[in-house]
Amino acid sequence: MSKANKIQITLWTSLLSVVFCFAQKKQTEGDVFFFQYEYQKAVQAYEKQLSEGTLTKQQFLNLADAYFETNNFEKASEAYIKIYDQDTLMDSHHYNKMLQSLSKSPNAKGKEDFLASISSGFPKELIENIEFNNQLMQNGSGVNQLDYQIFNLEANSPKTDFAPSFYNNKLLFSSGRQVNKKLRYEPGNEGYFNIYESEIQTSGQIMSLHTFEALQDTDYHKATPSFSSALNSVFYVVSNTQNGELSFDSNGKNALSIAKQTIGGSYQLLLKDLSTSFYYPFYDDANGKLYFSADFEDGYGGTDIYFVYTNNGQVMSAPINLGPRINSSGNEIAPFIFEDSFYFASDVFYGLGGMDIYKSNMEGEDFGFPINLGDQINTEFDDFGLIIKNQGDGLLGYFASNRPGGKGKDDIYGFKVDEKPGLKTLTFKGEVVNDHRTSSVVPNTVVSLWDMDGNMLAQTTSDEDGQYRLEIPYETEVIIDATKERYSRYIKQFKREELDALQNSSFDIGISLYDDLVEEREGQKVVKMDDFYFDTSSTKLTDEIKSELNKVVDFVKAFPQVQLRIETYTDSRGGNSTNFRLTQGRSDAIKKYLVENGVPATSILYSIGYGEDKILNNCTNGVFCLEGLHKQNQRSLVVVLNDNVLFD
Repeated sequence: MSKANKIQITLWTSLLSVVFCFAQKKQTEGDVFFFQYEYQKAVQAYEKQLSEGTLTKQQFLNLADAYFETNNFEKASEAYIKIYDQDTLMDSHHYNKMLQSLSKSPNAKGKEDFLASISSGFPKELIENIEFNNQLMQNGSGVNQLDYQIFNLEANSPKTDFAPSFYNNKLLFSSGRQVNKKLRYEPGNEGYFNIYESEIQTSGQIMSLHTFEALQDTDYHKATPSFSSALNSVFYVVSNTQNGELSFDSNGKNALSIAKQTIGGSYQLLLKDLSTSFYYPFYDDANGKLYFSADFEDGYGGTDIYFVYTNNGQVMSAPINLGPRINSSGNEIAPFIFEDSFYFASDVFYGLGGMDIYKSNMEGEDFGFPINLGDQINTEFDDFGLIIKNQGDGLLGYFASNRPGGKGKDDIYGFKVDEKPGLKTLTFKGEVVNDHRTSSVVPNTVVSLWDMDGNMLAQTTSDEDGQYRLEIPYETEVIIDATKERYSRYIKQFKREELDALQNSSFDIGISLYDDLVEEREGQKVVKMDDFYFDTSSTKLTDEIKSELNKVVDFVKAFPQVQLRIETYTDSRGGNSTNFRLTQGRSDAIKKYLVENGVPATSILYSIGYGEDKILNNCTNGVFCLEGLHKQNQRSLVVVLNDNVLFD
């Protein structure tokens, strides 16, 4: 089934309802075929018209679309590019079709050259999404080959069946199968969509099929249900009506609204606009958000996914766009959440076919990279509307597709699988914190992931709250690295077992600010330590001294490029030569301890005992002083010799 025809008939992109067309200019033969979805005939007619004269801009765009719908992607891409070159304000729908046709064109170099020429106009998130999915699919490390058992539902009809939704232990779905012979709509001559209820068998097949009678009656569209067990309500889309008849905007368009029906209770229209249609509602019981698709002017492409905050299902905010991490230049529809994974469908140009199903890992309000579920679920045709739940020791799910071999225009397929669908990735998330300041986060820290061959896999910068997040295709071993000017460098290697455990928790990175670890003393920068004292005439390191020297060990580990000089001093009591020997022994003892505990000997350029050479006060030879004044002269310093060039 052609994609444009599908757009007109089903709800995967727009659930386009009855549209009254006003009189237009005289149509050519190509126009007639095009608007009757006879795309091959439209190509022939437009090409003949072009050979005999000219095509209008709209007719040339129709020709590009007709090439696209007949899978002539090379000619489609050439036509779209010509239109793009003449009109850089090409609407987002055709912009995405241009990119789709380029991606499917056999002219690989032309595709790459053109994409490179326009990529600067893409949001950075879209570029990242493309690179991430290409890497994931090409290197194979994240490919999680699950044992899918996919089956076509025996209850599918020759018409359109789609949008499955769990309803307690039952399955709801939408269908264009005929109920009312008098009420039909063009194109496709289908019955208006209705919602059906069925029993789920152990096999995943459905039985006891009948129309879902819990909803308010209407002769027009009812479709894409989403059941909330918390509210005992169904959210779904309906045609705009007034006094039982279709209502239209000033352009003759009948749009779709989102309704909420409490089972056995009240009915409400939640989101309604005469000119804008709302599609595919999904209510998240966990946080009360109502997700849906719509084509608003502030979107990133065609239909984008939005949400509104609700209070028990009552809308409490304006629609909020999920942003460019999820929404693209294409159409995004059919949101569904399962165990912190956000599933949706998109026809973005780098997918496998028309509509592909993607999964994004959710972290609070944030979304990870949208990951294409791969060719075990997705095909070169349209695959959309995935739902999934736990069943026994595994998982049961459903989705819709127009792949060959089905019974109708769109069929619902069931599947069973042992693990959640989706290619496997690794996620690192957490805070960058200052090790030496309680509850102090470090923004603007560069956090990187590397493979074992030294190739950078991903990089980010911590935000103003010190938060960072990185997601990469699955690796069995990685190295995480964090750097910031005047801070210590953090580096750690993770093996497979650690990585698997980390996926369900946060990983905070502790780094140290150089200026917190040094201080100015006697006109030079020294490692910050509490004052400590040797026993009289002793060079032995007490536990107290060792505890302070451990700060030097940690300092050198944090800043391994430092060059040090150890200085020890005595007071004026005792002979000069004795004091020199004593302090030199103490300096040597300090150096020996530091080296034994991990400080490279090459980092300690000097260890010097100065005896009583540098008395800090007036307690010189022959002067009576209190003990506390003498202790001011008994000191040990670890001087940073290259402080002034350390961060050049």
